[in-house]
Amino acid sequence: YDLIQDYFVGFLKKKPQGEILESNVTIGHNWCQDAGIYEFTMGATGDKVKGRYSFVYVYEDGQWKIAHHHSSVMPESIL
Repeated sequence: YDLIQDYFVGFLKKKPQGEILESNVTIGHNWCQDAGIYEFTMGATGDKVKGRYSFVYVYEDGQWKIAHHHSSVMPESIL
């Protein structure tokens, strides 16, 4: 838990602003998935980082909840 918290605290200190560049949404019964590519611009430095992401949402107890999330930096060889 501490390492996860450290990662997000450090990430937010960079003042990231995200933009979705590509989004592929699949909708099912009480679930949906969004997978694609986004780019963060770090307000603190101006650096840009592209990454892949996926979210799976489930409708549970009358509300949408994140059941899964993954994000990874885009491999440079693909860019």
